Amino acid sequence: MKSANPATAPTLTRRELLALVGKVSGGGAMYQAMTTLGFAKESPYQGAVTLEGAPKGQSILVLGAGMAGLVAAYELRKAGYHVQVLDFNQRAGGRAWTLRGGDVFTELGGARQEVKFDPGLYINPGPWRIPHHHHAVLDYAHRLNVPLEPFMMVNYNSYLHSTSAFGGKPQRFKQVTADFQGHVAELLGKVTAQNQLDAGVTKDDQERLLEALRDWGALDKDYRYVKGASSAERRGYDVAPGGGLMPKAVPSQPLALSDLLQSGLWQHITAGADYEYQQAIFQPVGGMDGIAMALYREVKDLVRLNAKVVRIDQSERGVTVDYLPSQGPGPMQQVKADWCVCTIPLSILAQLDIRVQAPMLEAIQSVPYGASVKVGLQFNRRFWEQDERIYGGVTFTNLPIQMVSYPSTGYGHRGKGVLLGGYMFGPHAYEFTAMSPAERVRKAVEYGAQIHPQYHQEFDHGVAVGWHRVPWTLGCYGMWTEESRAKYYPTLCGIDGRIVLAGEHASMIPAWQEGAVLSSLDAIQRLHAKILSTVSSARTSA
Repeated sequence: MKSANPATAPTLTRRELLALVGKVSGGGAMYQAMTTLGFAKESPYQGAVTLEGAPKGQSILVLGAGMAGLVAAYELRKAGYHVQVLDFNQRAGGRAWTLRGGDVFTELGGARQEVKFDPGLYINPGPWRIPHHHHAVLDYAHRLNVPLEPFMMVNYNSYLHSTSAFGGKPQRFKQVTADFQGHVAELLGKVTAQNQLDAGVTKDDQERLLEALRDWGALDKDYRYVKGASSAERRGYDVAPGGGLMPKAVPSQPLALSDLLQSGLWQHITAGADYEYQQAIFQPVGGMDGIAMALYREVKDLVRLNAKVVRIDQSERGVTVDYLPSQGPGPMQQVKADWCVCTIPLSILAQLDIRVQAPMLEAIQSVPYGASVKVGLQFNRRFWEQDERIYGGVTFTNLPIQMVSYPSTGYGHRGKGVLLGGYMFGPHAYEFTAMSPAERVRKAVEYGAQIHPQYHQEFDHGVAVGWHRVPWTLGCYGMWTEESRAKYYPTLCGIDGRIVLAGEHASMIPAWQEGAVLSSLDAIQRLHAKILSTVSSARTSA
C-alpha cells in the first residue's frame, strides 16, 4: 500500500482518534446525552396489550382525545370497561393534527386562519414523522390499516445555509458532507502514515485505517482530498457525465477546509445519524392525523367533542368531572365514572380545579412546555423540484426559520405544492409566536427567499401555528430536565386515588407520539391492575 506524503502533524492518541471519528461519522455523543434526558430511547413496545378479567360494570372516563386518550379508550373498551371520552376540540387527534384546505383555526387572542391549500395538500403543525423504532405507533397503523409512505429526512441534494458563510449562498448537503469527511480523512491519513498514533494502534491496524480513510473520505491515490474523479463521485460535478459526444465530465472544486470549518455548516451533516432520524422514517399517506383518525373511528361513539373540562373531583367511590362547551353557549354539565385516565396537557391541567394529593399537584405544576412554531407555505409550482432537483428532505439554515422541509410525497406533480417553510424552537419560536399569523408567514417568505429566490414570485398562501397560542395545549411538549424527572416523574406517573395521567409528558420520549402511546398503555395496565385489586378487596370485605 502506498503511504501518504508525510507532513508535520500533531500526535494523535487512539482515544482522540475515536472521539474525532465519532464526531464526524455519527450521533453517538448526542445519543448518549439525549438518553440521559430521556429523549432517545428505543420503544420497549412488545405488542398489543391484554387486559383480562375486567370487572363488570366498571366505568372509566378518559379526558382528552389525542393519541394517548384514543389508545386508552380503544383498549379499555376492548377489555370490557364502560368508557366515555371528553375532548376540548371540535375534532379528535390532539397534536396529531393535519391542516388542509377549508380548515379554520383560531388561536389564543382571536387571530383566525383559514387554510386555502389546494385539494390533497396539507401541513402537519405537530408530529410529522415516525421513526422505524417507534414500534407502538407503527403497530397501530398496521392494525388499523393506515397506509404509510417514506418520510425523507436527509436529502443530499438539499441545502445547508448560513448567512455568514460563502456569501450567504446555500451549499449542497452532499458537498459539505463530502468535503468535511474528505479533509478530515486526509488529516487523519497524514497522522497515521507518520506512525504518530499511540502504541494501542498496531502497524496492521494503521494499514487498514489508511485504506478505510481513503474510501470514507474519497481520497485520491496519494491520500489527498482534491478536485478529481474520487471527490466528484461524492460531491458532484461541474459538468456531469453524459452520453455520446456530450462534453466531458468536469469534477467540481471542493470547499477549502478553513472556509468549511468557519461556516459551521458541518454541524448539520450528522442529522440523519441521530437516533430519532435514522432511516427508515414514515408518514401516514395524506397527513399525520391518519392514525389518530383511524383510532377515532373505532371509538367515535364514546367521544364527546367541544367539552371544556373545568373541574376534576374524586372520592373513594369515583370521579366527577364538570365541563362546559368549549365553543358557543351552554350549561355546565357533569359526568361521573369509577375511574379516570387524564391525558390533558399539563400546561392546561395545572390551571384546572383538580382534586389530587399535594405531591401530584406539585408535579403537574412543575413541568413547563416548550415553544415551537411551524409555517406551511403553498407555492404555485414545486420549484424546489423543477429548478433545483430537491425531492424531499430538509434544508438547515441559521436564519430564524431554522429549517425548510420539502414534501416527501407528490413528486413531479405539476400543480401547486406545500412545503414546511419554517420549524422553530427556543428564542426564535417565542419571537414568531409574538407575531400575528400573517406576519409569521410574511417573515417566513422573506427569510426563505434568501435560500430560494423563487419564493417571492411563486408564493401563494401560508398558515402559521405558534404552539403557545394553541388554546388546548398552550405549548408544544413537556420539557423535562434530569432534576425535574428525578423529583417529579415517578409521582406524575403514579395513580392518585382513582386518577392516572397519560400523554407524552408522562413518558421518557416527550414530544413524540410514541411517548404518548406508551404512556397510555402503561397507565391503563396499571389502572386495570388496581381496579382488579380494589374490586376484589371490596367483594372480600362484603
